[in-house]
Amino acid sequence: MAPRRARKRAEGGASSNVFSMFDQSQIQEFKEAFTIMDQNRDGFIDKEDLRDTFAALGRINVKNEELEAMVKEAPGPINFTVFLTMFGEKLKGTDPEETILHAFKVFDTEGKGFVKADFIKEKLMTQADRFSEEEVKQMFAAFPPDVCGNLDYQNLCYVITHGEEKD
Repeated sequence: MAPRRARKRAEGGASSNVFSMFDQSQIQEFKEAFTIMDQNRDGFIDKEDLRDTFAALGRINVKNEELEAMVKEAPGPINFTVFLTMFGEKLKGTDPEETILHAFKVFDTEGKGFVKADFIKEKLMTQADRFSEEEVKQMFAAFPPDVCGNLDYQNLCYVITHGEEKD
């Protein structure tokens, strides 16, 4: 039987270093977000911190159940390391940028770097893991097409995989 530490490492357990999953600038951005959310500055994010963060963003009537569900996603108290680990787990299932780009390039036969937003909407709502009308609206709200109705998929792919727009 393998020693406990070796077993955890082999199973991808808690001994892996979450800080190695992100580059230094990403870690700094997560730290800034954590600091903003830690409203009472105690080093932990709890229900009240989440409630205060939502209020600062203009959402005042957040249900207690919603806040409890968010806090319960963590394995324990949410300090910065747990916060970073939770983001790492959420991002783990994201395809690499090149894979997402390739999927869009299939529809960009002229290689212009964009596709018609209406066309993508139709494909998202009728193919494979279908998007709902609301999901499509959310996507276009977060990443709107240009005035000609084109979706800059290269920048979108970058945002999906890096979390910020290219300069």
